[in-house]
Amino acid sequence: MRLARLLCLAVIALSMGSSACASGIVQDGEFNFVKAQHLEQWSEQDKQIDTKLAEIREKQGGKRPNILYILIDDVGFGEFGIPELNYVRGTQTPRINKLSDEGLSFMRMYTEPSCTPTRTAMMTGRHPVRTGLEEVKVALIGEGLPKNEVTIAEVLSKAGYATVHIGKWHMGDIKESYPHNQGFDFAAFPLNQQVQLSLMTEDAERSNAMTGYVKSSYTDKFALDKKFKPFGLVTGVEAHKGKDAHEVDMEAGEQWNQEKYNDMNLRYQRQTLEQLRSLAKQEKPFFLQYWPLIPLNFVRSDREQFNMQNGGTMVESMNQLDGWVGEILDELDKLGIADNTLVVLMGDNGPFLRGYQKITGMSDMIYRGGKADHLEGGVRVNAFARWPAAIKPDTLAGDMIHVSDLYTTFARLGGATKYIPTDRIIDGIDQTALLLEGEGNGRRDYVYIYEGVVLRSIVKQKFKMHMPAPGVPGAAAPVFDIARDPREMTPLIEAALWSGASFQDMLKRHMMGIKKYPHSKGGSDKPYEGIDNLRPETLDAVETFMSWH
Repeated sequence: MRLARLLCLAVIALSMGSSACASGIVQDGEFNFVKAQHLEQWSEQDKQIDTKLAEIREKQGGKRPNILYILIDDVGFGEFGIPELNYVRGTQTPRINKLSDEGLSFMRMYTEPSCTPTRTAMMTGRHPVRTGLEEVKVALIGEGLPKNEVTIAEVLSKAGYATVHIGKWHMGDIKESYPHNQGFDFAAFPLNQQVQLSLMTEDAERSNAMTGYVKSSYTDKFALDKKFKPFGLVTGVEAHKGKDAHEVDMEAGEQWNQEKYNDMNLRYQRQTLEQLRSLAKQEKPFFLQYWPLIPLNFVRSDREQFNMQNGGTMVESMNQLDGWVGEILDELDKLGIADNTLVVLMGDNGPFLRGYQKITGMSDMIYRGGKADHLEGGVRVNAFARWPAAIKPDTLAGDMIHVSDLYTTFARLGGATKYIPTDRIIDGIDQTALLLEGEGNGRRDYVYIYEGVVLRSIVKQKFKMHMPAPGVPGAAAPVFDIARDPREMTPLIEAALWSGASFQDMLKRHMMGIKKYPHSKGGSDKPYEGIDNLRPETLDAVETFMSWH
């Protein structure tokens, strides 16, 4: 009878695209298939979790937890938080190492292969391919996160949270996609990303990190198109919810350089501390998101002395950022809010290796691959969660978790699950039980990994199938045992033939959900609208862009 009931529940979950045990949220068929097998256990545990959350809240004077989310760019697994690997690599991240000792270390956190997709997954709780933001873009694009996506900032804001975003955004250059139009009360952010800010400069050309962008770097008398290279791009802006943004620290005709990039990083660190002090004075809880631009740094000439044995530009900046993280954590203590503040710190994807490993000093170490790869090295990152009032210190969790799970988990912790949309698939799974009860209480044992719009691999438990090339039967698809072969070097084609049909079933369930709930389109509009002080060169760039749209 029990088996029949489980099978019935699984069929219902697959046919409806959601289940009662998912609290009305439409979720991926694979999750419903798994949850149907654990319905009674998880339902009972959820009651206990609710009781525990209520007890924690009562001890904190009835206040829900503050949430501080720090997302670090292009850093491979092991580059911070693990002192032994620091030693081997010639690096130092003592404050983040201390943070890892003070909370829970996720040993199997998956992200997307690059920054825009990961940020989109976290902000919407959905695979980026569902939202139209499935790849990284550089310079003017006239695209972005559409207004009909419901971000975690909007969800928490509706539940009474103060919301602030500081640092990298990289989810579009159109008005509807800006963070202050996506649920944040205040935002300070660059319109583009580090290719513009740290690579498209004379300093980067002199460091041999970039070639052909700066006019002085070569002469081409045959060049006819004077507007082939991106020009007039907006740098950093600031804005409050409901108001236009304002570009800061740039005058008309001024050339962006490494010094300005360094100043921007210092400004974002300073603003994060300022916002913490301001938010701590309010009665309402807060959600503060800090996404620093460093450690991405490609220029050597701005430092007289490198202090790390490694000697890489990004490694040096990672040490600097580590100190900044320490300042933020110290500020939480000074303000007396550390006990009831959930701090989550993690990387957004694997290291930036394509041509830059010799400059940056970063490495893929344990897992093969880096940024833009579906391999473990591209999507497996360090992640730590500290919440003294609720999370046991110095603990590890080998349970699988995906960055989209933070969306649903933050919503539950903030008492905001009723604001999660129910008219679309939400891929994020509530992992509150994992946070509060520790290892063995996760609710995910699978991940679908896309590169752009292409599904490249599926992870299930300790196995990973790379999708077969067109025309190749599923039985010939390479399967890897990630525990035995973390670098995905030795496929178990013959030895893992048992898994072929199971992986194909997973693929079918995934595609059934897509058929029932088709992907949305990304936002599209005139770039840089909603900025009140565009420079003449920026207006020229926008006019050129729109001339062919």
